[in-house]
Amino acid sequence: MNITKLIYIGLLGSVMVSCSVTKNFQRPDVNLPEKFRHTDMLLRGDTVLVSYREFFKNETLLRLIDTALVKNSDLLIAIKNIDLARAGFRQVKLNYFPELKGQLDATRNTASKNSFNGAMAEGAGATLAYTDFTASLGMSWEIDIWGKIKRQKEEALAGYIQQQEVRKAVQSRLIGDVASGCYNLLLLDQQLQIANRSRALADSTLQIMQVQFRVGEADALGIHQAVAQLEQVKQLSSKIRQDIGLQENALSLLCGVYADTVVRASVAGAELLAHADHYEVAILAGRPDVYASELEVRAANARVGVSLTNLYPALTLSATGGLNALKASDWFSVPASLFSTVAGGLVQPIFHQGRLKLQYEQAKIERDKAVISFRQTVLNAYKEVADANVKAQELGLQLQFAQNREQELQKAVNAAGILFKNGSANYLDIITAESNYLQAGLEAAQLRNEQLLNRIALFQAIGGGMK
Repeated sequence: MNITKLIYIGLLGSVMVSCSVTKNFQRPDVNLPEKFRHTDMLLRGDTVLVSYREFFKNETLLRLIDTALVKNSDLLIAIKNIDLARAGFRQVKLNYFPELKGQLDATRNTASKNSFNGAMAEGAGATLAYTDFTASLGMSWEIDIWGKIKRQKEEALAGYIQQQEVRKAVQSRLIGDVASGCYNLLLLDQQLQIANRSRALADSTLQIMQVQFRVGEADALGIHQAVAQLEQVKQLSSKIRQDIGLQENALSLLCGVYADTVVRASVAGAELLAHADHYEVAILAGRPDVYASELEVRAANARVGVSLTNLYPALTLSATGGLNALKASDWFSVPASLFSTVAGGLVQPIFHQGRLKLQYEQAKIERDKAVISFRQTVLNAYKEVADANVKAQELGLQLQFAQNREQELQKAVNAAGILFKNGSANYLDIITAESNYLQAGLEAAQLRNEQLLNRIALFQAIGGGMK
């Protein structure tokens, strides 16, 4: 039987019985609800989120995101991990092909006179020393009878795609972090404006009281209280400027650049596209971390298949052919110097101290763990969308109440100022009114920022725009 027939037999056997031992991957059932919680009705909404360039409308933010996607170190590392996974996948694919080796040997042998070969040679008048020249090409090929290589390829492919999803998850998180940092920076700008406005009010109140003190209409206690109020507002302004500097440093780090001032325009109006707030539950399947977790289950299932095939016999074909001669001058004398060897072996593991079976049981346990982790990832993803939905409902109401309060306290400040000038209110009334107005303005700005941050959270919860 020549090598060609043996290869054909091996291939035929591989096609006939391959994968009959191992089980193909089936996506675990997660029994998702028909709609997200805190939605009024089941809507036929979007299944793929718009990209971040459509979702975010602030030019400062888009510029920062574009820089971060090019220079952020975590994202660059994720991209290198994809390259590693791609190389691993290509390496596993090569297991389908036979291993070829070329060899060139020259051997000098000298037999002992007292050995059997030496005695025979000496009796026949032959020399005890001879040189053997060999040039050969050898092939070794393990036939994938039980689908072992296929499962190895499946595991490597899952790992490769998983790294791509990890990169998407890192990118989504990076976009969210940059957006959160940018809007927090804009919030601090608003709060600094409010603090500066309150500082101007406090300074104006102090000047009026100083005038009244000189004419005997105010006392020293009122002056001290007004000065203390002004110093408190100055302290607040300093704290906000400090937070602005720290936030700029953090944003620079995210963008992969040295800490510097973030050039930005003042925020005005809605900073996010009024995109649909309702999405189909099926959108979670495309979320990077959810899909990456599903791929981990697929890889774990493939590892179970590999460990199972290790319990079955392995069929290996080998062949060697080339030129062999005792004299260098006859080395390339064809066909007299030609030689060939063809072999096929079937190896069945029998006694490995139960190690192979234990490895199979461990692989099944790891697969069960991966399934549990996948289901937990889906639960977390669903919860994050539900959290964003309930916040969207309640933050709108809270902001409306805060804005109403801010408007009323602004009227109170105006009224207190008029009464104070007319002598119908004391310095405590106007200081209290100004302090309350300051706090109301800061709280309203904070709630507006929380609304933006919640939209960012929703953006990430349903996939972060990654398709």
